Amino acid sequence: MMDISIGELSRRTGVKVATIRYYEQAGLVSAPPRSEGGQRRYDAAAVRQLNFIRHARELGFELADVRELLAMTARPQSSCHAADSIARKHLEEVERRIESLTALRAELARMVAECGHGQVCDCRVIEVLADHGLCRSDHHTH
Repeated sequence: MMDISIGELSRRTGVKVATIRYYEQAGLVSAPPRSEGGQRRYDAAAVRQLNFIRHARELGFELADVRELLAMTARPQSSCHAADSIARKHLEEVERRIESLTALRAELARMVAECGHGQVCDCRVIEVLADHGLCRSDHHTH
């Protein structure tokens, strides 16, 4: 049985100590037992759970989705339809962001290309930033 400190848990998972505490407060990680001196003590399950959370967050899943996905791991024989739905919803959001960022990149490239590199009073970048109507696309990020 593994019995490690929060610092060691942080080292093994790559999750900062403050983030581990936040995940405990948010209910993503169960509060661990404490030693006689009051120190948090973690086991192998906590390492697996934090690695799961870290990877899900790296993929951009929101905390609510991570919480739901974690809950599903406790029911390994149940249908994965809900997990698939969460991943599909997240994929759609990522695709929307990519579309928005592509428009943003095109607009910035156009602004830079049209800049005459003269004085600020004639700068196309400054003009476009001051007047969204000069933009050719709807590039707002959300």
